[in-house]
Amino acid sequence: MTSRAPLSRKLSAIAESATLKVDAKAKALQAAGRPVISYAAGEPDFATPSFIVDAAAKALHDPKNYRYTPAAGLPVLREAIAAKTLRDSGLEVAPSQVIVTNGGKQSVYQAFQTVVNPGDEVLLPAPYWTTYPEAIALADGTPVEVFAGADQDYKVTVAQLEAARTDKTTVLVFVSPSNPTGSVYTPEETAEIGRWALEHGIWVITDEIYQNLTYEGVKAVSIVEAVPELAGQTILVNGVAKTYAMTGWRVGWMVGPADAMKLAGNLQSHLSSNVNNVAQLAAAAALTGPQDEAEQFRLAFDRRRQLIVSELSKIDGVEVPNPLGAFYVYPDVQGLLNRTWGGVTPTTSLELSDLILEQAEVAVVPGEAFGPSGYLRLSYALGDDQLLEGIQRLQRLFA
Repeated sequence: MTSRAPLSRKLSAIAESATLKVDAKAKALQAAGRPVISYAAGEPDFATPSFIVDAAAKALHDPKNYRYTPAAGLPVLREAIAAKTLRDSGLEVAPSQVIVTNGGKQSVYQAFQTVVNPGDEVLLPAPYWTTYPEAIALADGTPVEVFAGADQDYKVTVAQLEAARTDKTTVLVFVSPSNPTGSVYTPEETAEIGRWALEHGIWVITDEIYQNLTYEGVKAVSIVEAVPELAGQTILVNGVAKTYAMTGWRVGWMVGPADAMKLAGNLQSHLSSNVNNVAQLAAAAALTGPQDEAEQFRLAFDRRRQLIVSELSKIDGVEVPNPLGAFYVYPDVQGLLNRTWGGVTPTTSLELSDLILEQAEVAVVPGEAFGPSGYLRLSYALGDDQLLEGIQRLQRLFA
């Protein structure tokens, strides 16, 4: 009898999301009764603002929302996204240049599918969000990591990008504020990178989902605001998940040149069709309604940011660059490696994170999920009491 044909080689090469994997492990341990504190998931602990929930409840009672709607998104939401893009990214676009997606991940996936051809090289500044290299591979592209360490505040330079560029380079991933590091490029740094991309005809995929979460008076200047001429070769991806505590609502979007959005729209028409209409109307309410609660969320994140940086910095062997955006810290923990803690001598941040989970009952994500070993990502999007307790456990473990 002939054996079964093989599974997809492409999908077999794709790894599970490391952040979701660690978070799932932490939740399983919590369910088993262990007092695990998890810094793994990038998910606000706040409830979605009530006026957004009310908009969804109202939408539930309108029968037109029970039907198919345009695959690219409801007109009212696309208009709201276009207005937000002008307001926060300095780019004027028509609603027809907006495609509403099932969360930011779908927009990232579709962006790479839209501009990457087989064999293309995509410059990927590291540390990077764990999904980017897998999405590039699914588009038959080759991710080319360009690493910037804590000494550079995890921000790459034009000189580094130029050194990595080849005749196969067609795309640059640009993320500010960054997941996993929280780093924010200055307007001057952003403009320099944008001018370089423009000069070489390189597409830019810029993930701006954390653009409204910045601190100490810093503004995350969009690369298309810094270099307006770059708009013709830039795709912006964004969503409501982080700013409005709407991770489970699954509403993101992509914005870009009309010809690119036409291709992405064609893909989405076959991939998923329209996003849930009730969630779309909730997202429209979020973008057009009062921003008071979103600002309160940001202030809470800022308070937690200051606390976690201060407390982590008390641990000998831990270097903590000051993050100015998002809700993550990305300490350099190389000073903790190759030392014995509780009878265990970790040599990598993967081994270190396992040690921390087992001996301190704290879940963190190792640097291997985002690039080189030697780092940890901790989200401070969790309650204040747990935030402090978890860091104090680390302080005791590494005393």
